[in-house]
Amino acid sequence: MRADTAAPFAAPLLSGIGDEAGASLDEQLSALTTLGWSGIELRSVDGTALADLDDAAFGRLTERLSAAGLGVTCVDSRIANWARPISGDFEEDLRELRTLASRCERLGTRNVRVMSYPNDGWSEERWRDAVLDRMGKLAAHAEDAGLVLLHENCAGWAGSSAERMLALLEAVDSPALKLLFDTGNGVAYDYEAYDLLPSIAPHVAHVHIKDAVGTRDDVRYTLPGDGRCRVADAVRYLTESGYRGVWSIEPHINVRPHESLATSGADGVAAFVGYGRALEALFARLAEEAT
Repeated sequence: MRADTAAPFAAPLLSGIGDEAGASLDEQLSALTTLGWSGIELRSVDGTALADLDDAAFGRLTERLSAAGLGVTCVDSRIANWARPISGDFEEDLRELRTLASRCERLGTRNVRVMSYPNDGWSEERWRDAVLDRMGKLAAHAEDAGLVLLHENCAGWAGSSAERMLALLEAVDSPALKLLFDTGNGVAYDYEAYDLLPSIAPHVAHVHIKDAVGTRDDVRYTLPGDGRCRVADAVRYLTESGYRGVWSIEPHINVRPHESLATSGADGVAAFVGYGRALEALFARLAEEAT
């Protein structure tokens, strides 16, 4: 294979969800700068969601990111996520999106991770119709603000079904709604994430890297390539399908903020860095195979 074909494996755009290295901004910056990567994905800082930081804390964040030479690849919102079922207050999501619109502009990113509302005892038809209505309104707001909502294959109506993801994109019909593919979510949600790719690959605009073994009731997260999520196959498939976006690590091994799992300090940073090095090694193997 020609060298130019192998180039995407040899020079991937790598990033990581900062709070998976530790809650504090110090830990997050230490992890990403130690890896030598130029991008960070933001979810929370010092245990506070990005949209909930006060203006002073947000100002300090932007200053320190700039000083560290880190760009922001994506912002992980709570919009429509596992903690906000379809029965919840839609205004809460609109408020968060409005806040993130101004903050994303200062951070230099257009990308906002969202999900698609877990059910709360509603009929399938009512749930679907409400999800499509809400997501359409969110996308309209995002488009006006110059943002792109990235729907993750996680919690919600379209979380685990390629058919529903495509139906969501078709119904909303907006350039402000695209897909985020997480390689490892299938284990926790009891489906094979890799099997989504033949249908959704053209619509994927951002990727999370995680890997796992076990079952929905007993998930154990691993280094990328050591689990059963076919991470290398997914990277290869997406790259050969033309994906040239960011690959962002979400290890879930030592730190999972949404599950109150935390390894603070040097150990958490070291585990995150080790995970990043494992992903670099995976890309190096793929590049070698492609030459």
